[in-house]
Amino acid sequence: MTLPTQIAILGAAGRMGRALIDALPAHPSLRLGAAFDRAEAVATGREAAPGVPLSSDLSSPSASFDVLIDFTRPEGTLAALDACIAAGRGIVIGTTGFTAEQRSAIDAAAQQIPICLSGNFSIGVNLCLALVEHAARVLGGSVDVEVVETHHRHKVDAPSGTALMLGEAAARGLGTTLDQSAVYTRHGHTGARAAGTIGFATLRGGDVVGDHSVLFLGDGERVEITHKASNRANFANGALRAAAWLHGRAPGLYAMKDVLA
Repeated sequence: MTLPTQIAILGAAGRMGRALIDALPAHPSLRLGAAFDRAEAVATGREAAPGVPLSSDLSSPSASFDVLIDFTRPEGTLAALDACIAAGRGIVIGTTGFTAEQRSAIDAAAQQIPICLSGNFSIGVNLCLALVEHAARVLGGSVDVEVVETHHRHKVDAPSGTALMLGEAAARGLGTTLDQSAVYTRHGHTGARAAGTIGFATLRGGDVVGDHSVLFLGDGERVEITHKASNRANFANGALRAAAWLHGRAPGLYAMKDVLA
């Protein structure tokens, strides 16, 4: 009989942490082995789930897990990487907003442990990535490409990780890169839109979980590829699916497309 994969959740008292715990019953091959959060949350004495106390110490000997799931902030992710390397455990990372230096640290960690990194674990969003790349390849230079995203007022990074993933998919289809083509701000007298650029617009407010659209704007017609999330369950289910897939993998940096292949 195969034993369930033991997962740990970093940020278990937060919005995504609760969504992961709520989604767990739909994944019988997984079991919650440990839950971590900041000291303030742990001090309340709450349990993340029956029999699973919140802890702030990732290196605790009592922390039993095979794969850690992290939806926190970059500094929390880097601390989690160190703990996972020390324990020889894999990590699923849904955190966004990394600097180039922090991404380099993730790349280095992937030489020692298996890591699944994605700006969005939704199955629908990952389908949109494939559609956006194909549309950009077909439409090419005949259209202008714009990425529009909306999130709740508490989101701290912009554009969102998903918006950047969609922009990267469009850039691949156009045969370019975001470094070469992205326009992140427009203000004042900008002049005419430069051909071949990929524009980004960021909206923040309310409790919006996440809306993303890629617009292919041509003369006389436009194509829009849109994904709207009404709750966090789709992200949680995708991350849990990734955790089950990652357990036992060789060290390396994996993406959601590898999980879905």
